[in-house]
Amino acid sequence: MSSPSKRREMDLMKLMMSDYKVEMINDGMQEFYVHFHGPTDSPYHGGVWKVRVELPDAYPYKSPSIGFTNKIYHPNVDEMSGSVCLDVINQTWSPMFDLVNVFEVFLPQLLLYPNPSDPLNGEAAALMMRDRGAYEHRVREYCEKYAKAEDAGAAPEEKSSDEELSEDEYDSSDEAVVGKVDP
Repeated sequence: MSSPSKRREMDLMKLMMSDYKVEMINDGMQEFYVHFHGPTDSPYHGGVWKVRVELPDAYPYKSPSIGFTNKIYHPNVDEMSGSVCLDVINQTWSPMFDLVNVFEVFLPQLLLYPNPSDPLNGEAAALMMRDRGAYEHRVREYCEKYAKAEDAGAAPEEKSSDEELSEDEYDSSDEAVVGKVDP
């Protein structure tokens, strides 16, 4: 690659052409959101998170900054800030990796194999070590409460043609949208 900016463009385009929804934050290509779905065969399955990605000027030689914007219950994710404690991203990053690796390999592995011995969320780590079933129940509760498609800003799945809209869904009121007219 001739320059970090060309590589950044190429990696971002590769990510956009994959199955991930990508939202640019500003005109540059350094900050964006990616809609990330919890891996199948995990208590995170069905959850959708909006993950903020910031690419440093030295990307791909320096790792991207990754953070969940909607809440997730996980030993290696700070519950308040959404910061991710992921060794591969933070310490062992290599220019051989790209953004698709982050979302297809690193984050799914993080959710499938949490490391409670190196926690950012001590409560989640302690619960996971003490009672795995209760931990997985709490994960599912968080998914239900904070990780719906609409929480990540994704469009909810469309209804099949077999389902009818309820009167509430069908009827829309202009007044509710624009407010009352001033007298």
